[in-house]
Amino acid sequence: MSKLVWVELDSQAPDYNIRQLRNGAAPGTLFCAVVKSNAYGHGVREIVPLLQSADWFAVNSLEEALELKDIGVSKPVLILGHVPLKNLADAVESGFRLTVYNQETIDGISRFSGKNTKVKVHIKIETGTGRQGVLPENVKELTEKIISAGSIEIEGLSTHFANIEDTLNHSYAKKQLETLKKSLEEIRSLGINPPVVHTACTAASILFPETHYNMLRSGIGVYGLWPSRETFLSATSGERPVPELKPVLTWKTRVIQIKTFPTGSFIGYGCSYRTTRETRIAVLPVGYADGYDRSLGNRAYVLIYGKRAAVLGRVCMNLIMVDITDIENVRLEDEVVLLGRNGEENITAELMADWASTINYEIVTRISPLLSRQLVNRKSN
Repeated sequence: MSKLVWVELDSQAPDYNIRQLRNGAAPGTLFCAVVKSNAYGHGVREIVPLLQSADWFAVNSLEEALELKDIGVSKPVLILGHVPLKNLADAVESGFRLTVYNQETIDGISRFSGKNTKVKVHIKIETGTGRQGVLPENVKELTEKIISAGSIEIEGLSTHFANIEDTLNHSYAKKQLETLKKSLEEIRSLGINPPVVHTACTAASILFPETHYNMLRSGIGVYGLWPSRETFLSATSGERPVPELKPVLTWKTRVIQIKTFPTGSFIGYGCSYRTTRETRIAVLPVGYADGYDRSLGNRAYVLIYGKRAAVLGRVCMNLIMVDITDIENVRLEDEVVLLGRNGEENITAELMADWASTINYEIVTRISPLLSRQLVNRKSN
């Protein structure tokens, strides 16, 4: 069936990006690919089979973990978010690794864990992000509770950096790392040495080898996107290997109508755009319901035949209108690039994020999961 709006995924790029991110790590360092939120909008069922180089997978929720199980993932799956206490049995029975920071979760796991198989948990330390994680002063108490449970194995220790992507001054991240180190020492003083310690998101993986420990835990970089301009600038101005990340995703649609309006015509809701010349427009069947942000109206452009076509008027729920006056030979159902490369032009997730006053993470993650994801081979090396 022909699609009017779809996403193309470079089948070679995800594994290529993992290899690039691994270049700066010590041999034997594990790689955990974060595939939460529908693989950052790329489509988890399509992306996961492409990640052959990943040793682990990480998701946010039990539902996401169960989806990985459903598609046959046999590698370790770490749930980063909270599992409802009533659903802990499902998580335990499926063999997922659980991130823990609440004593109630430990109590719940103890009730459901088997006698012969220990449930593997990763203690998350709150080091300064102000969200999930056990406070450093409570680490010893939580660890002792896990030890006393008997049926739970402390397999891992983790934290998440709050200010490593958005700045060139990484003093706060270094302070967080010091807090993590102290918590690790405290846990080791109780006779527990977690075999998997992971703090390195994409930015940390690239910039700071001291954050690597024995597993990288990368999300945005797997999809060929840099966490921020600051991360890229820090990488290129330092002495560490700079990965060549290849964007995985291209977002496309088709022209569904072409018509010409006289000078002075209004286009779209609210009459926010008025033509200043005779204007030929193409109507495209994509809108904010598909994840094409409403704020892009009168600001963004799309690519047709390698040329820019400005978005005119407000973005509708299911439609946008673009100016094709200066693009010759546009026909009904011609292909249009919303995000990605077309000829010499390229609309990056970063550019679209600038238009929408947000970040590249949000641009790709919000692409509707209902849209078809198609694999293509762009011959990444």
